[in-house]
Amino acid sequence: MSTAHDTTKAGAAASEPTTRLGKAADYLDQRTSIGGAVKEFARKVFPDHWSFMLGEIALFSFVALLISGVFLTMFFEPSMALTEYHGDHPASAHGQTMSVAYASTLDMSFEVRGGLLMRQVHHWSALIFMASIVVHMMRVFFTGAFRKPRELNWLVGFTLLILGLAAGFSGYSLPDDVLSGNGLRITDGVVKSIPVIGSFMSYMIFGGEFPGEHIIPRLFTVHILIVPALIVALIALHLFLMVLHKHTQYPGGGRTDKNVVGYPALPVYVAKMTGNFFIVFGVLVLMGATMAINNVWNYGPYDPSPVSAGAQPDWYMLFLEGSLRLMPGPGFEWEILGYTLSLNVLIPAVVVPGILFTFLILYPFLESRVTGDKREHHVLDRPRNVPVRTALGVAFLADFILLAAAGSNDLIATHFGMSINQITWVFRILFFVLPVVAFVVTKRICLGLQRKDRELVLHGNESGRIVRYANGEYVEVHTPLSDQERWLRVNYDAPTPLEIEPKMDARGVKRKGYGADKRWQRLSRFFYEDRVEPVTPAELAAAHAHGDHDAIEADGRQAAPAAVGTGRTDSTDSQEH
Repeated sequence: MSTAHDTTKAGAAASEPTTRLGKAADYLDQRTSIGGAVKEFARKVFPDHWSFMLGEIALFSFVALLISGVFLTMFFEPSMALTEYHGDHPASAHGQTMSVAYASTLDMSFEVRGGLLMRQVHHWSALIFMASIVVHMMRVFFTGAFRKPRELNWLVGFTLLILGLAAGFSGYSLPDDVLSGNGLRITDGVVKSIPVIGSFMSYMIFGGEFPGEHIIPRLFTVHILIVPALIVALIALHLFLMVLHKHTQYPGGGRTDKNVVGYPALPVYVAKMTGNFFIVFGVLVLMGATMAINNVWNYGPYDPSPVSAGAQPDWYMLFLEGSLRLMPGPGFEWEILGYTLSLNVLIPAVVVPGILFTFLILYPFLESRVTGDKREHHVLDRPRNVPVRTALGVAFLADFILLAAAGSNDLIATHFGMSINQITWVFRILFFVLPVVAFVVTKRICLGLQRKDRELVLHGNESGRIVRYANGEYVEVHTPLSDQERWLRVNYDAPTPLEIEPKMDARGVKRKGYGADKRWQRLSRFFYEDRVEPVTPAELAAAHAHGDHDAIEADGRQAAPAAVGTGRTDSTDSQEH
Protein backbone atom coordinates (compact mmCIF):
# COMPACT_ATOMS: atom_id res chain seq x y z
CA MET A 1 0.00 0.00 0.00
CA SER A 2 2.72 2.42 0.97
CA THR A 3 4.63 1.64 -2.21
CA ALA A 4 1.61 2.43 -4.39
CA HIS A 5 0.91 5.58 -2.38
CA ASP A 6 4.49 6.73 -2.73
CA THR A 7 4.37 6.04 -6.45
CA THR A 8 1.21 8.15 -6.81
CA LYS A 9 2.76 11.03 -4.86
CA ALA A 10 5.90 10.82 -6.96
CA GLY A 11 3.85 10.91 -10.20
CA ALA A 12 1.84 13.89 -8.98
CA ALA A 13 4.99 15.72 -7.98
CA ALA A 14 6.55 15.01 -11.36
CA SER A 15 3.49 16.44 -13.17
CA GLU A 16 3.47 19.70 -11.22
CA PRO A 17 4.85 22.78 -13.02
CA THR A 18 8.31 23.93 -12.07
CA THR A 19 8.50 27.45 -13.57
CA ARG A 20 6.96 30.54 -11.97
CA LEU A 21 4.68 31.10 -14.95
CA GLY A 22 3.60 27.47 -14.92
CA LYS A 23 2.87 27.58 -11.20
CA ALA A 24 0.86 30.77 -11.57
CA ALA A 25 -1.15 29.27 -14.44
CA ASP A 26 -1.74 26.06 -12.48
CA TYR A 27 -2.85 28.07 -9.43
CA LEU A 28 -5.33 30.06 -11.53
CA ASP A 29 -6.63 26.98 -13.35
CA GLN A 30 -7.30 25.05 -10.15
CA ARG A 31 -9.44 27.90 -8.83
CA THR A 32 -11.23 29.04 -12.01
CA SER A 33 -11.04 26.06 -14.42
CA ILE A 34 -9.98 28.55 -17.06
CA GLY A 35 -7.70 26.02 -18.71
CA GLY A 36 -10.58 24.35 -20.56
CA ALA A 37 -11.78 27.67 -22.00
CA VAL A 38 -8.25 28.62 -23.06
CA LYS A 39 -7.75 25.23 -24.69
CA GLU A 40 -11.05 25.50 -26.55
CA PHE A 41 -10.28 29.02 -27.78
CA ALA A 42 -6.74 28.04 -28.77
CA ARG A 43 -8.17 25.41 -31.12
CA LYS A 44 -10.65 27.84 -32.65
CA VAL A 45 -10.00 28.19 -36.38
CA PHE A 46 -10.12 31.61 -38.05
CA PRO A 47 -9.89 32.31 -41.79
CA ASP A 48 -7.03 34.40 -43.08
CA HIS A 49 -7.56 37.63 -45.05
CA TRP A 50 -6.14 41.14 -44.75
CA SER A 51 -9.57 42.79 -44.57
CA PHE A 52 -10.30 41.02 -41.29
CA MET A 53 -7.62 43.27 -39.75
CA LEU A 54 -9.91 46.30 -40.13
CA GLY A 55 -11.92 45.35 -37.07
CA GLU A 56 -8.69 44.80 -35.15
CA ILE A 57 -7.51 48.30 -36.06
CA ALA A 58 -10.74 49.69 -34.59
CA LEU A 59 -10.22 47.66 -31.40
CA PHE A 60 -6.59 48.65 -30.97
CA SER A 61 -7.35 52.31 -31.71
CA PHE A 62 -9.92 52.18 -28.93
CA VAL A 63 -7.30 50.74 -26.57
CA ALA A 64 -5.03 53.67 -27.47
CA LEU A 65 -7.96 56.00 -26.78
CA LEU A 66 -8.44 54.52 -23.32
CA ILE A 67 -4.75 54.72 -22.43
CA SER A 68 -4.31 58.31 -23.60
CA GLY A 69 -7.72 59.30 -22.22
CA VAL A 70 -6.85 58.16 -18.70
CA PHE A 71 -3.74 60.36 -18.84
CA LEU A 72 -5.68 63.42 -20.06
CA THR A 73 -8.42 62.98 -17.45
CA MET A 74 -5.87 63.56 -14.69
CA PHE A 75 -5.13 67.12 -15.89
CA PHE A 76 -8.33 68.38 -17.53
CA GLU A 77 -10.74 70.50 -15.47
CA PRO A 78 -14.29 70.39 -16.90
CA SER A 79 -15.46 73.76 -15.66
CA MET A 80 -17.00 76.74 -17.48
CA ALA A 81 -16.04 79.16 -14.73
CA LEU A 82 -14.05 82.14 -15.99
CA THR A 83 -10.40 82.66 -15.13
CA GLU A 84 -7.46 84.79 -16.26
CA TYR A 85 -4.67 82.84 -17.94
CA HIS A 86 -1.10 83.51 -16.80
CA GLY A 87 0.82 80.75 -18.53
CA ASP A 88 4.00 81.39 -20.50
CA HIS A 89 2.73 79.63 -23.62
CA PRO A 90 1.20 80.69 -25.84
CA ALA A 91 2.19 84.31 -25.33
CA SER A 92 -0.97 85.58 -27.06
CA ALA A 93 -3.15 83.99 -24.35
CA HIS A 94 -1.33 85.59 -21.40
CA GLY A 95 -3.73 87.69 -19.33
CA GLN A 96 -6.74 86.67 -21.45
CA THR A 97 -10.08 85.76 -19.82
CA MET A 98 -11.19 82.24 -20.62
CA SER A 99 -12.97 79.24 -19.15
CA VAL A 100 -11.17 76.92 -16.76
CA ALA A 101 -11.66 74.09 -19.29
CA TYR A 102 -9.78 76.02 -21.98
CA ALA A 103 -7.06 77.11 -19.56
CA SER A 104 -6.48 73.53 -18.40
CA THR A 105 -6.22 72.45 -22.04
CA LEU A 106 -3.48 75.03 -22.61
CA ASP A 107 -1.69 73.94 -19.42
CA MET A 108 -1.95 70.32 -20.51
CA SER A 109 -0.47 71.19 -23.90
CA PHE A 110 2.46 73.38 -22.75
CA GLU A 111 3.13 72.72 -19.08
CA VAL A 112 2.46 68.98 -18.54
CA ARG A 113 5.32 66.77 -19.68
CA GLY A 114 4.04 64.68 -22.60
CA GLY A 115 0.64 66.37 -22.43
CA LEU A 116 0.59 67.66 -26.00
CA LEU A 117 1.74 64.28 -27.29
CA MET A 118 -1.07 62.52 -25.42
CA ARG A 119 -3.64 65.05 -26.65
CA GLN A 120 -2.62 64.47 -30.25
CA VAL A 121 -2.39 60.69 -29.88
CA HIS A 122 -5.88 60.76 -28.37
CA HIS A 123 -7.27 62.83 -31.23
CA TRP A 124 -5.62 60.78 -33.98
CA SER A 125 -6.78 57.57 -32.29
CA ALA A 126 -10.36 58.86 -32.40
CA LEU A 127 -10.09 59.63 -36.12
CA ILE A 128 -8.57 56.23 -36.93
CA PHE A 129 -11.10 54.49 -34.67
CA MET A 130 -14.01 55.98 -36.63
CA ALA A 131 -12.32 55.40 -39.99
CA SER A 132 -11.69 51.73 -39.25
CA ILE A 133 -15.28 51.24 -38.05
CA VAL A 134 -16.65 52.79 -41.25
CA VAL A 135 -14.36 50.77 -43.54
CA HIS A 136 -15.03 47.60 -41.53
CA MET A 137 -18.79 48.12 -41.91
CA MET A 138 -18.30 48.72 -45.64
CA ARG A 139 -16.51 45.37 -45.90
CA VAL A 140 -19.31 43.67 -43.98
CA PHE A 141 -21.99 45.32 -46.13
CA PHE A 142 -20.49 44.69 -49.57
CA THR A 143 -19.64 41.04 -48.80
CA GLY A 144 -22.98 40.22 -47.15
CA ALA A 145 -21.45 39.34 -43.78
CA PHE A 146 -24.60 40.73 -42.10
CA ARG A 147 -26.80 37.83 -43.26
CA LYS A 148 -28.26 35.20 -40.95
CA PRO A 149 -27.18 34.54 -38.21
CA ARG A 150 -25.29 37.85 -37.91
CA GLU A 151 -28.10 40.40 -38.11
CA LEU A 152 -27.82 41.17 -34.39
CA ASN A 153 -24.07 41.61 -34.67
CA TRP A 154 -24.65 44.07 -37.51
CA LEU A 155 -26.90 46.09 -35.18
CA VAL A 156 -24.22 45.93 -32.49
CA GLY A 157 -21.66 47.27 -34.97
CA PHE A 158 -24.04 50.04 -36.06
CA THR A 159 -24.60 51.02 -32.41
CA LEU A 160 -20.81 51.16 -31.97
CA LEU A 161 -20.69 53.55 -34.94
CA ILE A 162 -23.26 55.84 -33.30
CA LEU A 163 -21.45 55.68 -29.96
CA GLY A 164 -18.20 56.54 -31.75
CA LEU A 165 -19.87 59.65 -33.18
CA ALA A 166 -21.11 60.55 -29.71
CA ALA A 167 -17.66 60.02 -28.19
CA GLY A 168 -15.98 62.13 -30.88
CA PHE A 169 -18.48 64.98 -30.63
CA SER A 170 -18.41 65.10 -26.82
CA GLY A 171 -14.61 64.91 -26.87
CA TYR A 172 -13.74 67.71 -29.26
CA SER A 173 -16.34 69.96 -27.56
CA LEU A 174 -14.54 69.81 -24.19
CA PRO A 175 -11.66 72.32 -24.76
CA ASP A 176 -14.21 75.17 -25.07
CA ASP A 177 -12.30 76.86 -27.87
CA VAL A 178 -13.87 78.73 -30.79
CA LEU A 179 -14.10 75.63 -32.97
CA SER A 180 -15.78 73.42 -30.36
CA GLY A 181 -18.02 76.29 -29.23
CA ASN A 182 -19.29 76.83 -32.78
CA GLY A 183 -19.99 73.09 -32.99
CA LEU A 184 -22.05 73.29 -29.81
CA ARG A 185 -23.91 76.29 -31.21
CA ILE A 186 -24.81 74.30 -34.33
CA THR A 187 -25.96 71.45 -32.08
CA ASP A 188 -28.16 73.86 -30.16
CA GLY A 189 -29.75 75.03 -33.42
CA VAL A 190 -30.32 71.45 -34.60
CA VAL A 191 -31.98 70.49 -31.31
CA LYS A 192 -34.20 73.58 -31.37
CA SER A 193 -35.33 72.78 -34.93
CA ILE A 194 -37.10 69.64 -33.72
CA PRO A 195 -40.83 70.45 -33.65
CA VAL A 196 -42.62 70.90 -30.32
CA ILE A 197 -39.95 69.48 -28.02
CA GLY A 198 -36.84 71.15 -29.45
CA SER A 199 -36.74 74.17 -27.14
CA PHE A 200 -37.33 72.04 -24.06
CA MET A 201 -34.57 69.61 -25.11
CA SER A 202 -32.10 72.47 -25.60
CA TYR A 203 -32.94 73.90 -22.18
CA MET A 204 -32.45 70.47 -20.61
CA ILE A 205 -29.14 69.76 -22.39
CA PHE A 206 -27.50 73.13 -21.70
CA GLY A 207 -29.11 73.74 -18.32
CA GLY A 208 -30.64 76.97 -19.52
CA GLU A 209 -30.14 79.31 -22.44
CA PHE A 210 -27.08 78.51 -24.60
CA PRO A 211 -24.29 78.14 -23.62
CA GLY A 212 -25.22 77.94 -19.95
CA GLU A 213 -22.74 76.78 -17.32
CA HIS A 214 -23.25 73.01 -17.31
CA ILE A 215 -22.63 71.70 -20.81
CA ILE A 216 -18.87 71.07 -20.44
CA PRO A 217 -19.19 69.07 -17.16
CA ARG A 218 -22.07 67.09 -18.66
CA LEU A 219 -20.17 66.33 -21.85
CA PHE A 220 -17.16 65.34 -19.74
CA THR A 221 -19.26 62.76 -17.88
CA VAL A 222 -20.65 61.45 -21.17
CA HIS A 223 -17.20 61.33 -22.75
CA ILE A 224 -15.20 59.59 -20.02
CA LEU A 225 -17.86 57.42 -18.37
CA ILE A 226 -21.11 56.67 -20.17
CA VAL A 227 -19.97 56.28 -23.78
CA PRO A 228 -16.74 54.33 -23.03
CA ALA A 229 -18.61 51.93 -20.76
CA LEU A 230 -21.20 51.25 -23.47
CA ILE A 231 -18.49 50.83 -26.11
CA VAL A 232 -16.56 48.34 -23.96
CA ALA A 233 -19.73 46.33 -23.31
CA LEU A 234 -20.72 46.28 -26.98
CA ILE A 235 -17.21 45.36 -28.14
CA ALA A 236 -17.31 42.39 -25.75
CA LEU A 237 -20.73 41.40 -27.11
CA HIS A 238 -19.51 41.89 -30.69
CA LEU A 239 -16.52 39.58 -30.15
CA PHE A 240 -18.64 37.02 -28.30
CA LEU A 241 -21.14 36.82 -31.16
CA MET A 242 -18.29 36.56 -33.67
CA VAL A 243 -16.82 33.55 -31.84
CA LEU A 244 -20.27 32.04 -31.28
CA HIS A 245 -21.28 32.23 -34.94
CA LYS A 246 -17.71 31.50 -36.19
CA HIS A 247 -15.95 33.90 -38.50
CA THR A 248 -17.09 34.41 -42.08
CA GLN A 249 -14.71 33.44 -44.86
CA TYR A 250 -14.20 34.48 -48.46
CA PRO A 251 -15.35 32.10 -51.20
CA GLY A 252 -12.87 29.62 -52.63
CA GLY A 253 -12.25 25.96 -53.24
CA GLY A 254 -13.29 23.79 -50.31
CA ARG A 255 -14.90 26.63 -48.38
CA THR A 256 -18.56 26.12 -47.52
CA ASP A 257 -21.10 27.17 -44.92
CA LYS A 258 -20.29 23.96 -43.02
CA ASN A 259 -16.57 24.48 -42.42
CA VAL A 260 -13.85 27.01 -41.65
CA VAL A 261 -10.59 27.01 -43.59
CA GLY A 262 -7.85 28.86 -41.77
CA TYR A 263 -5.43 28.75 -38.85
CA PRO A 264 -5.90 28.19 -35.10
CA ALA A 265 -6.05 31.13 -32.69
CA LEU A 266 -2.96 29.91 -30.86
CA PRO A 267 -0.27 30.48 -31.78
CA VAL A 268 -0.99 31.95 -35.22
CA TYR A 269 -3.64 34.62 -34.67
CA VAL A 270 -2.56 35.62 -31.19
CA ALA A 271 0.89 36.36 -32.62
CA LYS A 272 -0.62 38.27 -35.56
CA MET A 273 -2.93 40.30 -33.33
CA THR A 274 -0.11 41.14 -30.93
CA GLY A 275 2.07 42.36 -33.78
CA ASN A 276 -0.84 44.29 -35.27
CA PHE A 277 -1.49 45.99 -31.93
CA PHE A 278 2.08 47.24 -31.64
CA ILE A 279 2.04 48.43 -35.25
CA VAL A 280 -1.23 50.35 -34.77
CA PHE A 281 -0.12 51.82 -31.46
CA GLY A 282 3.28 52.76 -32.86
CA VAL A 283 1.76 54.47 -35.90
CA LEU A 284 -0.65 56.44 -33.69
CA VAL A 285 2.19 57.62 -31.44
CA LEU A 286 4.24 58.56 -34.52
CA MET A 287 1.29 60.54 -35.90
CA GLY A 288 0.78 62.26 -32.55
CA ALA A 289 4.48 63.19 -32.36
CA THR A 290 4.89 64.51 -35.90
CA MET A 291 1.44 65.65 -37.13
CA ALA A 292 -0.15 68.58 -35.29
CA ILE A 293 -3.91 68.41 -34.81
CA ASN A 294 -6.50 70.43 -32.90
CA ASN A 295 -4.17 73.29 -31.92
CA VAL A 296 -6.77 75.07 -29.81
CA TRP A 297 -4.51 78.07 -29.13
CA ASN A 298 -4.85 79.03 -32.81
CA TYR A 299 -8.62 79.50 -32.34
CA GLY A 300 -8.71 81.09 -28.88
CA PRO A 301 -11.36 80.67 -26.17
CA TYR A 302 -14.97 80.41 -27.28
CA ASP A 303 -16.59 83.67 -28.30
CA PRO A 304 -19.88 83.59 -30.27
CA SER A 305 -18.85 86.53 -32.48
CA PRO A 306 -15.86 85.21 -34.53
CA VAL A 307 -16.47 82.42 -37.04
CA SER A 308 -13.55 81.98 -39.43
CA ALA A 309 -13.39 80.23 -42.80
CA GLY A 310 -11.85 76.80 -42.73
CA ALA A 311 -13.55 75.81 -39.46
CA GLN A 312 -14.73 72.23 -39.93
CA PRO A 313 -15.45 69.40 -37.49
CA ASP A 314 -13.64 66.06 -37.59
CA TRP A 315 -14.11 64.10 -40.82
CA TYR A 316 -16.81 61.76 -39.53
CA MET A 317 -19.09 64.73 -38.70
CA LEU A 318 -18.23 66.60 -41.89
CA PHE A 319 -21.18 65.10 -43.81
CA LEU A 320 -23.56 66.78 -41.34
CA GLU A 321 -21.79 70.11 -41.80
CA GLY A 322 -22.02 69.73 -45.57
CA SER A 323 -25.69 68.88 -45.40
CA LEU A 324 -26.37 72.08 -43.46
CA ARG A 325 -24.32 74.18 -45.90
CA LEU A 326 -26.15 72.84 -48.96
CA MET A 327 -29.67 73.39 -47.63
CA PRO A 328 -31.26 76.58 -48.99
CA GLY A 329 -32.51 79.03 -46.36
CA PRO A 330 -35.23 81.15 -47.99
CA GLY A 331 -38.58 79.43 -48.28
CA PHE A 332 -37.78 76.66 -45.79
CA GLU A 333 -38.53 78.48 -42.55
CA TRP A 334 -42.25 78.51 -41.90
CA GLU A 335 -44.30 80.12 -39.16
CA ILE A 336 -47.33 78.07 -38.14
CA LEU A 337 -49.67 79.38 -35.41
CA GLY A 338 -46.90 81.54 -34.02
CA TYR A 339 -44.40 78.68 -34.00
CA THR A 340 -41.34 78.75 -36.30
CA LEU A 341 -40.65 75.49 -38.13
CA SER A 342 -37.01 75.56 -39.29
CA LEU A 343 -37.00 73.05 -42.13
CA ASN A 344 -33.74 74.56 -43.36
CA VAL A 345 -32.10 72.99 -40.29
CA LEU A 346 -34.41 70.06 -39.57
CA ILE A 347 -34.12 68.46 -43.03
CA PRO A 348 -30.31 68.50 -43.45
CA ALA A 349 -29.42 67.83 -39.80
CA VAL A 350 -32.13 65.34 -38.80
CA VAL A 351 -33.91 63.93 -41.86
CA VAL A 352 -30.87 63.31 -44.10
CA PRO A 353 -28.81 61.51 -41.39
CA GLY A 354 -31.98 59.71 -40.34
CA ILE A 355 -32.41 58.28 -43.85
CA LEU A 356 -28.77 57.14 -43.94
CA PHE A 357 -28.89 55.48 -40.52
CA THR A 358 -32.32 53.92 -41.14
CA PHE A 359 -30.99 52.38 -44.35
CA LEU A 360 -28.05 50.86 -42.44
CA ILE A 361 -30.28 49.49 -39.68
CA LEU A 362 -32.97 47.95 -41.86
CA TYR A 363 -31.02 46.69 -44.87
CA PRO A 364 -30.13 43.18 -43.56
CA PHE A 365 -33.78 42.51 -42.77
CA LEU A 366 -34.95 44.07 -46.04
CA GLU A 367 -32.64 41.89 -48.13
CA SER A 368 -33.67 38.77 -46.21
CA ARG A 369 -37.33 39.58 -46.89
CA VAL A 370 -37.01 40.22 -50.62
CA THR A 371 -34.79 37.15 -51.01
CA GLY A 372 -36.94 34.77 -49.00
CA ASP A 373 -33.69 33.15 -47.85
CA LYS A 374 -33.74 31.78 -44.29
CA ARG A 375 -30.47 29.81 -44.46
CA GLU A 376 -27.34 30.51 -42.48
CA HIS A 377 -24.50 32.06 -44.48
CA HIS A 378 -20.86 31.79 -43.47
CA VAL A 379 -19.25 32.20 -46.91
CA LEU A 380 -19.08 35.81 -48.08
CA ASP A 381 -20.41 37.15 -51.36
CA ARG A 382 -18.27 38.63 -54.08
CA PRO A 383 -19.70 42.17 -54.51
CA ARG A 384 -20.10 41.62 -58.27
CA ASN A 385 -22.47 38.71 -57.63
CA VAL A 386 -24.95 40.96 -55.76
CA PRO A 387 -25.22 43.92 -58.14
CA VAL A 388 -28.08 45.85 -56.52
CA ARG A 389 -26.66 45.62 -52.99
CA THR A 390 -23.27 46.79 -54.24
CA ALA A 391 -24.85 49.59 -56.27
CA LEU A 392 -26.93 50.80 -53.31
CA GLY A 393 -23.86 50.85 -51.10
CA VAL A 394 -21.87 52.82 -53.65
CA ALA A 395 -24.77 55.27 -54.14
CA PHE A 396 -25.05 56.02 -50.41
CA LEU A 397 -21.26 56.20 -50.12
CA ALA A 398 -21.14 58.67 -53.03
CA ASP A 399 -23.61 60.97 -51.29
CA PHE A 400 -21.69 60.67 -48.00
CA ILE A 401 -18.45 61.71 -49.71
CA LEU A 402 -20.25 64.51 -51.56
CA LEU A 403 -21.65 65.93 -48.30
CA ALA A 404 -18.20 65.70 -46.70
CA ALA A 405 -16.77 67.70 -49.61
CA ALA A 406 -19.60 70.22 -49.28
CA GLY A 407 -18.59 70.71 -45.65
CA SER A 408 -15.37 72.22 -47.02
CA ASN A 409 -16.92 74.35 -49.76
CA ASP A 410 -15.29 77.48 -48.35
CA LEU A 411 -11.83 75.90 -48.49
CA ILE A 412 -12.44 74.68 -52.04
CA ALA A 413 -13.47 78.22 -53.03
CA THR A 414 -10.46 79.93 -51.43
CA HIS A 415 -7.86 77.37 -52.58
CA PHE A 416 -9.04 77.18 -56.19
CA GLY A 417 -10.29 80.75 -56.63
CA MET A 418 -13.86 79.65 -57.35
CA SER A 419 -17.24 81.08 -56.48
CA ILE A 420 -18.64 79.53 -53.32
CA ASN A 421 -22.18 80.03 -54.63
CA GLN A 422 -21.42 78.10 -57.82
CA ILE A 423 -19.74 75.34 -55.83
CA THR A 424 -22.77 75.09 -53.53
CA TRP A 425 -25.20 74.86 -56.46
CA VAL A 426 -23.11 72.18 -58.16
CA PHE A 427 -23.10 70.17 -54.94
CA ARG A 428 -26.87 70.63 -54.55
CA ILE A 429 -27.50 69.21 -58.01
CA LEU A 430 -25.00 66.39 -57.55
CA PHE A 431 -26.64 65.42 -54.25
CA PHE A 432 -29.62 64.12 -56.24
CA VAL A 433 -27.89 63.15 -59.50
CA LEU A 434 -24.68 61.50 -58.26
CA PRO A 435 -26.26 58.57 -56.32
CA VAL A 436 -28.46 57.68 -59.30
CA VAL A 437 -25.50 57.71 -61.68
CA ALA A 438 -23.37 55.79 -59.18
CA PHE A 439 -26.10 53.17 -58.78
CA VAL A 440 -26.61 52.62 -62.51
CA VAL A 441 -22.90 52.54 -63.34
CA THR A 442 -22.01 50.23 -60.45
CA LYS A 443 -24.82 47.82 -61.28
CA ARG A 444 -23.80 47.64 -64.94
CA ILE A 445 -20.16 47.07 -63.97
CA CYS A 446 -21.14 44.22 -61.64
CA LEU A 447 -23.30 42.56 -64.30
CA GLY A 448 -20.50 42.98 -66.85
CA LEU A 449 -18.01 41.34 -64.49
CA GLN A 450 -20.40 38.44 -63.97
CA ARG A 451 -20.74 37.93 -67.73
CA LYS A 452 -16.96 38.05 -68.00
CA ASP A 453 -16.74 35.33 -65.35
CA ARG A 454 -19.17 33.18 -67.36
CA GLU A 455 -17.01 33.56 -70.45
CA LEU A 456 -13.88 32.62 -68.53
CA VAL A 457 -15.52 29.52 -67.07
CA LEU A 458 -16.93 28.38 -70.41
CA HIS A 459 -13.98 29.19 -72.65
CA GLY A 460 -10.98 29.95 -70.41
CA ASN A 461 -8.40 32.70 -70.76
CA GLU A 462 -7.20 33.92 -74.13
CA SER A 463 -3.71 32.54 -74.64
CA GLY A 464 -2.75 34.60 -77.71
CA ARG A 465 -1.72 31.37 -79.56
CA ILE A 466 -3.29 30.83 -83.00
CA VAL A 467 -3.76 27.31 -84.41
CA ARG A 468 -4.58 26.44 -88.02
CA TYR A 469 -6.70 23.36 -88.78
CA ALA A 470 -6.28 21.12 -91.82
CA ASN A 471 -9.32 22.74 -93.43
CA GLY A 472 -7.66 26.16 -93.20
CA GLU A 473 -9.61 27.47 -90.21
CA TYR A 474 -7.67 29.66 -87.76
CA VAL A 475 -8.67 29.61 -84.10
CA GLU A 476 -7.21 31.03 -80.90
CA VAL A 477 -6.41 28.52 -78.19
CA HIS A 478 -7.95 29.26 -74.76
CA THR A 479 -6.28 28.20 -71.52
CA PRO A 480 -8.77 26.47 -69.19
CA LEU A 481 -9.17 27.83 -65.67
CA SER A 482 -7.83 25.94 -62.71
CA ASP A 483 -10.27 24.22 -60.37
CA GLN A 484 -9.85 26.97 -57.78
CA GLU A 485 -10.50 29.75 -60.31
CA ARG A 486 -13.52 27.93 -61.69
CA TRP A 487 -14.96 27.27 -58.23
CA LEU A 488 -14.68 30.94 -57.32
CA ARG A 489 -16.71 31.97 -60.38
CA VAL A 490 -19.51 29.42 -60.24
CA ASN A 491 -20.09 28.70 -56.55
CA TYR A 492 -22.64 31.41 -55.75
CA ASP A 493 -26.40 31.86 -55.65
CA ALA A 494 -28.36 34.09 -58.03
CA PRO A 495 -31.70 34.62 -56.23
CA THR A 496 -34.81 34.96 -58.35
CA PRO A 497 -37.62 37.44 -57.60
CA LEU A 498 -40.20 36.32 -55.07
CA GLU A 499 -43.11 34.25 -56.28
CA ILE A 500 -46.42 34.95 -54.58
CA GLU A 501 -49.73 33.14 -54.40
CA PRO A 502 -52.54 34.14 -56.84
CA LYS A 503 -54.76 37.11 -56.12
CA MET A 504 -57.86 34.93 -55.81
CA ASP A 505 -58.09 31.83 -53.67
CA ALA A 506 -59.78 28.57 -54.71
CA ARG A 507 -63.23 30.02 -53.94
CA GLY A 508 -62.71 33.13 -56.07
CA VAL A 509 -62.29 35.43 -53.07
CA LYS A 510 -59.49 37.99 -53.00
CA ARG A 511 -56.73 36.69 -50.83
CA LYS A 512 -55.95 38.63 -47.68
CA GLY A 513 -52.45 40.13 -47.76
CA TYR A 514 -52.17 40.03 -51.55
CA GLY A 515 -51.46 43.77 -51.74
CA ALA A 516 -48.52 43.53 -49.33
CA ASP A 517 -47.18 40.46 -51.13
CA LYS A 518 -47.40 42.33 -54.43
CA ARG A 519 -45.37 45.24 -53.06
CA TRP A 520 -42.69 42.91 -51.73
CA GLN A 521 -42.59 41.16 -55.11
CA ARG A 522 -42.02 44.48 -56.90
CA LEU A 523 -39.18 45.27 -54.52
CA SER A 524 -37.74 41.79 -55.04
CA ARG A 525 -37.80 42.35 -58.80
CA PHE A 526 -35.87 45.57 -58.31
CA PHE A 527 -33.19 43.55 -56.51
CA TYR A 528 -33.02 40.37 -58.59
CA GLU A 529 -34.72 40.82 -61.96
CA ASP A 530 -31.38 41.69 -63.61
CA ARG A 531 -29.04 38.83 -62.79
CA VAL A 532 -26.49 36.51 -64.36
CA GLU A 533 -26.89 32.84 -63.51
CA PRO A 534 -23.73 30.88 -62.62
CA VAL A 535 -22.49 28.33 -65.13
CA THR A 536 -23.99 24.88 -64.64
CA PRO A 537 -22.14 21.58 -65.20
CA ALA A 538 -24.31 20.95 -68.28
CA GLU A 539 -23.35 24.31 -69.80
CA LEU A 540 -19.68 23.65 -69.11
CA ALA A 541 -19.86 20.21 -70.71
CA ALA A 542 -21.62 21.66 -73.76
CA ALA A 543 -19.01 24.41 -74.07
CA HIS A 544 -16.18 21.88 -74.11
CA ALA A 545 -18.03 19.66 -76.56
CA HIS A 546 -18.88 22.30 -79.17
CA GLY A 547 -15.39 22.22 -80.66
CA ASP A 548 -11.89 20.97 -80.03
CA HIS A 549 -10.16 24.32 -80.38
CA ASP A 550 -11.05 25.46 -76.82
CA ALA A 551 -9.45 22.41 -75.30
CA ILE A 552 -6.13 22.28 -77.16
CA GLU A 553 -3.21 22.31 -74.76
CA ALA A 554 0.19 23.75 -75.48
CA ASP A 555 1.58 20.26 -75.89
CA GLY A 556 -1.15 19.23 -78.31
CA ARG A 557 -3.12 17.18 -75.82
CA GLN A 558 -6.83 17.74 -75.20
CA ALA A 559 -7.73 18.98 -71.70
CA ALA A 560 -10.41 17.09 -69.84
CA PRO A 561 -13.22 19.37 -68.69
CA ALA A 562 -13.10 19.90 -64.94
CA ALA A 563 -16.21 19.54 -62.83
CA VAL A 564 -18.04 22.68 -61.86
CA GLY A 565 -18.48 23.26 -58.15
CA THR A 566 -22.06 22.97 -56.92
CA GLY A 567 -21.57 24.27 -53.40
CA ARG A 568 -20.76 20.85 -51.92
CA THR A 569 -17.50 19.45 -50.63
CA ASP A 570 -16.29 16.00 -49.83
CA SER A 571 -15.41 14.85 -46.35
CA THR A 572 -11.85 16.16 -46.65
CA ASP A 573 -12.97 19.68 -47.63
CA SER A 574 -15.54 19.90 -44.87
CA GLN A 575 -13.00 19.47 -42.12
CA GLU A 576 -11.43 22.41 -40.33
CA HIS A 577 -7.83 23.02 -41.34
